[in-house]
Amino acid sequence: MNEIITKIINENPAYRNIVERTSVRRYTDQTITDDEKTALLYAAMCAPTGVNCQPWEFMLIDDKQILKSLADALPYAKMAATAPMAIMVCGNKERFLDGDDSTLWEQDLSAASENILLATHALGLGGVWTCLYPHSDRMEAAMRILNLPDNFVPFNLIPIGHPVKISAPRDKWHTDRIHHAIFK
Repeated sequence: MNEIITKIINENPAYRNIVERTSVRRYTDQTITDDEKTALLYAAMCAPTGVNCQPWEFMLIDDKQILKSLADALPYAKMAATAPMAIMVCGNKERFLDGDDSTLWEQDLSAASENILLATHALGLGGVWTCLYPHSDRMEAAMRILNLPDNFVPFNLIPIGHPVKISAPRDKWHTDRIHHAIFK
């Protein structure tokens, strides 16, 4: 890491939160407060959204039986069984755009999901994005377990809890992936 980045990390808490966030898959049994849940969902709804359509719906899950059912049904969400809560991010088809913009909802839900993960880290919690969409088997399992309406599209499940341990973030900096545009 270069000196400039180190300086920014040390001086800017928002930037530090971004670069220090990691995926957390092991949680203590400490509960998540209602205020923390509200803060996470508020952050999610602050995400950018194409044409301000806000196509998201959020399922707050803190029932242990439901979390276990989701963990059993979803191949990459096993940690949900030990998480005190999870948020399922869903798209609402009634607020999807048409034509060329018909897939903007995927970007909107991705932005909301990243906001949840960043807010989770900022609150001293840990979480991990587990993919549902576009895998029909995972989406169908979530629809069945949560009895979701037909106009909801399960996008991902984010198990959240107090981390058992905090890991150092992986270094994902690759200068060979940076390209400069040249006017011709």
